[in-house]
Amino acid sequence: MIVRSAGRVLGALLCCLAVLTTGCGTEREQAGPTASTPAWARGMPAVTAERLPAEARRTLRLIDEGGPYPYPKDGTVFGNFEGELPRKPRGYYREYTVRTPGERDRGARRLVTGRAGETYYTDDHYASFTAVLR
Repeated sequence: MIVRSAGRVLGALLCCLAVLTTGCGTEREQAGPTASTPAWARGMPAVTAERLPAEARRTLRLIDEGGPYPYPKDGTVFGNFEGELPRKPRGYYREYTVRTPGERDRGARRLVTGRAGETYYTDDHYASFTAVLR
């Protein structure tokens, strides 16, 4: 009886360990270097657009459609003052708000696009970015 219980506990612990070591589908996933990963996304966390939060996917659709955008600052120049994205001339990047449920203001989530088609997602107000593979 005790051996059977210990076996179940050990099995449950091993399952938990497997989930922790392999990940469990967080917003930020590291994309392995593959031939299909664009050069601008190599060396940083990456996620496919389908794995973004629903609000970010809605914002991507608005960007693709050219608006209209719900926030006045959407589509304005992103200065990259934090230096987290590759250095480019001023005006190269544009930023868009990703609505955060429960927030009364713009919140911390943004999509940033580059002139060459790059798309980046941040959920911590520019402290870090994830490349969005489309």
